[in-house]
Amino acid sequence: MRAQITVYAVLALLAVAAPFLGLYPVFLMKLLCFAMFACAFNLLLGYTKMLSFGHAAYFGSSAYVTGWLATAQGWGTIEAILGGVAVAMLLGLLIGAIAVRRRGIYFAMITLALSQLVFFICLQAEFTGGENGLQGIPRGSVFGMIDLGTDRPMYYFVLAIFVAVFILIRRIVHSPFGQVLKAIRANEPRAVSLGYQVDRYKLLAFVLSASLAGLAGSLKALVLGFVTLSDVSQGTSGEVILMTLLGGSGTFLGPVVGANIVVTLQEYLSDLVGAWVSVIIGAIFVICVLTFRRGFVGEIEGRLAERAAGIQTALPVSRDSA
Repeated sequence: MRAQITVYAVLALLAVAAPFLGLYPVFLMKLLCFAMFACAFNLLLGYTKMLSFGHAAYFGSSAYVTGWLATAQGWGTIEAILGGVAVAMLLGLLIGAIAVRRRGIYFAMITLALSQLVFFICLQAEFTGGENGLQGIPRGSVFGMIDLGTDRPMYYFVLAIFVAVFILIRRIVHSPFGQVLKAIRANEPRAVSLGYQVDRYKLLAFVLSASLAGLAGSLKALVLGFVTLSDVSQGTSGEVILMTLLGGSGTFLGPVVGANIVVTLQEYLSDLVGAWVSVIIGAIFVICVLTFRRGFVGEIEGRLAERAAGIQTALPVSRDSA
């Protein structure tokens, strides 16, 4: 527990000091947005064992709505974000109500099919700009007091929301609701036999995950100032799966680590190797699966737990020998 607090404290200090260390703020904000997206997806995959192939639908649709409200309708920053999250929540409720009735590959295929429907709507709708996307999205201000037009205030605004989301997810997982989700992940028939209405719990987890993914998409739209079809495409859905599994699903820091690895590789290798960056990331994922089956963070936590268990079992022996 003490080591965990130390890790979180060090990461918090690094996050606060990052803009003063010469790191590009827009890149840092992009990292935070995708880390939030991966944490939202991990709430579904890591703690409920539901694999969605269409989570970009909520990420991208919320980004489009936020961008449209901020540009065409002149809404403020907070109002536009809330509008985008509300659309992602409703979309998650609609798709989740259909998908949670099925399990395994059938659940995954339903989310994939419906996400492609959302992609087609975003391609054809007038307010999204079609293939051109939305451009020139203003960052605005927070309640008219904090101007987000410059990078540093915007970075700390995104960081504050990310920390709030991270704490919220931890609270959800450790709550009685989260314990039921873990029970469903471990043995769904047993959870049903205990009297839990499993589909309702799964639907609520799906909606929460979709809403937080939408929040990440809205922030990304404001940070970069544009939204494109790639934000709602199947490729983005695949990337968030990769981030979560690479870092370690079912862990709190795993999705954050996985998002940082993937986004950093995309950012710095794309200029060097071009389209081959996808091949390199794929190769890294294969190596990770073969060597770190629980992901980077999952493997570290697992080995530390095994080591702690070994020390505890050895303690009585040392006392007897003494």
